[in-house]
Formats: sequence, structure tokens, C-alpha cells
Amino acid sequence: MNADERRCSLILADFLPMAAIATTPNAAKLLLPVCQSMGADLWVAESLREISGTQVYSGSLREHIANIWSQYRGFIFGLATGAVVRLIAPLLRDKSVDPAVIVVDQNGKFVISLCGGHQGGADRLTRAIALSLNATPILTGASNGLGLPAVDLLGVPFGWNKGEGDWTKVAASIARNEPVQVIQEVGSTLWQNHLPEGHPFYFENNEITQSCRTGILPVIPNAPVIPNPTPKARIWISFTQRRFSPDSDLPKVQWHPRVLWLGIGCERGTSKKLIESAILQVCQKYHLALGAIAGIATIDLKADEVGLIEVCREKNWPLKTFSAEVLGKINVPNPSTIVAAEVGTPSVAEAAAICAGLGMTGKMPVLRDWGLRMTGKMPVLQDGTNLLVKKQIFRLEGERGAVTIAVGLSEKEYSDRTGKILLIGTGPGQLEQMTIAAQMAISQADAVVGYSLYIDLISPLLKPGQIVESLPITQEVERAKKAIELADKGLTVAVISSGDSGIYGMAGLVLEELQAHGWDGQVPGVQVFPGITALQAAASLVGAPLMHDFCAVSLSDLLTPWEVIEKRLIAAAEADFVTALYNPKSQTRTEQIAFAQQIFLKYRNPATPVAIVRSAYRETQEITITTLEKLLESSIDMLTIVLIGNSNTRIHGEWMITPRGYKVEGIEYSDL
Repeated sequence: MNADERRCSLILADFLPMAAIATTPNAAKLLLPVCQSMGADLWVAESLREISGTQVYSGSLREHIANIWSQYRGFIFGLATGAVVRLIAPLLRDKSVDPAVIVVDQNGKFVISLCGGHQGGADRLTRAIALSLNATPILTGASNGLGLPAVDLLGVPFGWNKGEGDWTKVAASIARNEPVQVIQEVGSTLWQNHLPEGHPFYFENNEITQSCRTGILPVIPNAPVIPNPTPKARIWISFTQRRFSPDSDLPKVQWHPRVLWLGIGCERGTSKKLIESAILQVCQKYHLALGAIAGIATIDLKADEVGLIEVCREKNWPLKTFSAEVLGKINVPNPSTIVAAEVGTPSVAEAAAICAGLGMTGKMPVLRDWGLRMTGKMPVLQDGTNLLVKKQIFRLEGERGAVTIAVGLSEKEYSDRTGKILLIGTGPGQLEQMTIAAQMAISQADAVVGYSLYIDLISPLLKPGQIVESLPITQEVERAKKAIELADKGLTVAVISSGDSGIYGMAGLVLEELQAHGWDGQVPGVQVFPGITALQAAASLVGAPLMHDFCAVSLSDLLTPWEVIEKRLIAAAEADFVTALYNPKSQTRTEQIAFAQQIFLKYRNPATPVAIVRSAYRETQEITITTLEKLLESSIDMLTIVLIGNSNTRIHGEWMITPRGYKVEGIEYSDL
């Protein structure tokens, strides 16, 4: 994987493979770097074949687009919008399956989301391309203007499945800001916490069917209350399969969080057809949505059962297996002595459904406050704690075997999305000083975590529906844990640091927390986006103080003993390093900067140039050029970087200059 592929591997992987089309030299020149950075194929006409890094099509562009239409998930056109409309019109089928289609004007000033804005991801792709070109994104969807998540994308970050309903009419009601009733029975409510003021949703939390006595329904957070509202649309978020009357004037849609675990036991050699038939019958009988199924759970003896494996592979369901020891300790409504004699546990289907629903592992159960009581080392559940459907036995004429199915309900929805953590350095804080890759990563993330000040600085990059978690400046560890928690749900999480994330930033804390939790280095995926760190920003404002060997030392003793800091200061001063001091002074730490000055005065001339830069590149920026002797006469706080020159550093006007070499016996080493 080359550098460009690695940079885009986490933030734009959803759009690959992707194609761009250019018919003029200007369009090809404009799109080529975009394609190279995003891993897209750039198709050009035969007349442009001399442009390297492109693929050439021959004949009619209309025929070429038709031939490659099904091969790509996204298209970027460097053509007139009208021409693109005529080219793709015969190929469009439905917004649920159409690819993302983007149009870039010939001058690269505007990027238009033309087709597949929501489900195709064209709006997301438009934002990313606009950032890479420093262009204006054109998003015409109504939800963007209201700062609301698109209703047909609402559950995507959490791995929910879209159910039936009139999505167009519900979206239209939201766009008109009409009251929309939301009945959420299961699944994450994080999306509710991050809606803008004045949103049209109001929430109801109906009681779940009596057969589920779990007490695990999510607590709906504070939401705007509309007195006796008359809904103009309704959104159901549940595991129930509802049948909407075609005669109703109230448009409705339904999302299905994947919270149902099918506990299955079967005879050896039971057919895939029988298993599928049994699952369908259970869902129909109990009005359960197929889209709400998380996966299948069974005894480990069935890990190689062909029928189960084939069903899971076709449906993209995980197969969880549990040992007889674990299953045998679960108290179930319908134990069987026959099953116990056969496989070593009185229950497979019911016990497996309960275990999977409670998030247990295949070896030792994970204990939670779900009405568990302990017997020895293994938990025993109160009858039916999270068992939604007791075991049902099915046979099918002409098919081999028999299958037993029970259904357990999980507190946490299953997601087949792989969580990602994007560790982002924002630089000094101004958007133009952030890398394009960092800006794209923030705009593409499902969630953003950071110190409130830093979140405010990058707020123009945030998008509607994004989960934004702002935590105080002292809660760095909590931020790391929050990011990991969200990534564990399958979300893509941007963790914001000022400067560079890997230099006194959040990268180390997040990686340490992951390591402490047994991270395998792969899931969640992690990518670091570098930024301009504080010492670079400060140095750029005062000239060239870092032109020779330099080091950085933080004076904060919150995480490092002062004895260690003192040794480092002595080493840096004695070795004649240009030295950047981070965290030089706070309201409670006032003496460390004075100690540092005393150490350096032992090894440096009192007239050694010193730059004091506060809030570099921000509105409150302050720059002071002084000397080591007069260092303490200037205002210094936690937002300040102190740059102490070496023995050759000098001041010229308002500039601080460190030569690239030392003069030795009349020879000056420079520009080598």
C-alpha cells in the first residue's frame, strides 16, 4: 500500500472502487491529483492519452459510462452538469442502489453532489473532494440546510438495517420542519443527543412486548417536548416488523437495530433450507424483523455444521459458539434431559440465545447488572431474563434433520462495521494550516471527540448528524476512553488534538488505552494524521530558531516527576540544544519556569535570544523576543511556547536566527 492509499484507506474506503471522467486537458489536470490521493481511476478520451497515470477509453463516452457503471461505487465528472445528467439518466435505477455521482466545474471552484447524495454517499464524497480542491461544496438536500441527519442514513453509523416505509414522504416532512414522532424501543440513542436546536423530532418510548421482561430499554435523553403534537410522520426504531396500512395518511418508516440473537440447536446434517424456513416462521409468528437479527448462537459442537455456516455466510451473520459448560450453567425455561445426555447441557437454543444476548464470550460470561445471581463461579439467570422467544422445534417434509430456535434480546446492537479511530492534529487552530487529509478525516467521521476549545476551532468542518463529544481540558484519558467506546460500536471517530496528535497530543493516550484493553492492532483501525505542532508554529512566527539540533521539554510535572524533567533540562542546556519549553506555567504551577531559567543560565550566556509565543496563529496571539536573563519579565501561561536559542542563535531586527552550523577555527559550516 502506497502513502496515498494508506492515507485514504480509512476515511474513503467506502467509495472504492471509484472512477473520474475527464474529456478536456483542464479537467484531467484538475482531477488527476484528486484521483491519485483518493485511489480513483481517471478515465480520459483518446486525445488525452499522453497524460500519465490515466486510463483511456475509446469510442462513445455514453457507451463507456454504461459499460463501467456497475464496476464503481462513485463517479467524479469533470464535465458540464447538463452533459452528466444526460449521460447517466438511462442508468439510474433507485437511490438505494445508485452510485455516488459528483460533478466538478472546469475551474475547480465548485463540487456538486448530483446523485446518490444520501445512501450513495455523494454528499460525503462532495465534502471530501471540495476540501482537497479548496472548493465550495454544493449540497442541495434539505436535511443539510437544517443541520439534521438524513432519515435514510440515520442508523448507518450504528449498523442498523433499513426497514419498510415511505422514506420520501417522511424525509419531506422533516425538510418542512413538521413534527415527526420517533418511537425508539432499542438501539443506541446517541444520535438523539446531538440534534440541533429546533429540530422537528419528538420522542416516545413505548413498552416492549410483555414476553421481554428485561428492563434493558434505553433511557431516552432530554428532548424538546411539544404539547400534544399532531405528528406529520413517524419513525419506528425497533426489532418488530410492522405492516403499514397503505390507506394511512401518516407516512412511516422503520429502522431495525440488530439486537436479536437466534439460539439454534439442530440435528447433525440439518439442511440450510430447513434452518432458513424455521427462522422465517419464527419471525413471522412473533412479528420480528429479519433486519433486526444480529446473528446465530449455538453450542461449539455445531461450529462446523454446514447448514448453519451456509446460512450465516449468505446472510452475513456472525456465528457465536459456547461450550457445554457455559450453556449448562444458564437457567432456562425449557431444559431437556435428552439434550443434556446428548451434548452435555440441558439447553442449546435457549441458553445460547441468552448468552449471546448478554454479550457473553464463548468461555466465561461477562457479568452485568441484569438480575444475575451467582452460584459458584458461573452466573445463573433468572428465568427468561432476556429471552424473547422460547424454543420452538421445526421439521420440514422432504428435508433432513430438525432445528430448535429461541430468540434472545441484546441490550447493545450488533454492527458489522469495523470501528476506526482517526488521530488528528489540527495545528495551531486555523483551518488553512491543517492538512487536507486531516480536514477530510474530520468531515468524514461519524463522531468527533476533543477538548471543547479545539472542537470550536474546527467547527466549520463538522457535518449534520455528527456525534460531537466535547470534554474539559483535564480529561484527556476520558477522551481516549470515549473514542474507544464509540469505535467499539462500529463508528469512525476523529480524536482532535491541537498541534500534532503524536507530540504531547492524544495519539499516545489512545494507543495506550487500546493496548491496555488487549487491542490486536487491527480492530478498531487506527490512522494518525499529522499536524503543525506548537514549536513549529511558534518558530515560524519569529524566523528560523530551529535550524540546528533542537529538543522539546514539557515543564508539567502532572505526569512526569520533576526530578526527571530537571535532568532533561540540564542535558539540553549543557548540550547546547535549541530548546522548546511546553506547558511552561499554569495557575498552580508557577515555579517550574524559573527553575528552568536558572538551569539554562548555568550553561548559556544571559543574552541568549529567547522567543515567547502565546496562542500562535489565534486571535489572542502574542509574540515577545527577549533574552534568557529577562525571560521572567514576560507574560507566560499554558498557551505559551518558550524557544531558548543555542550559543550561536542571534537576533536580527524582529527575527530570531539559528545558523545551520558552528564556526570552528574560522570555518563556518552552513548550507551543506
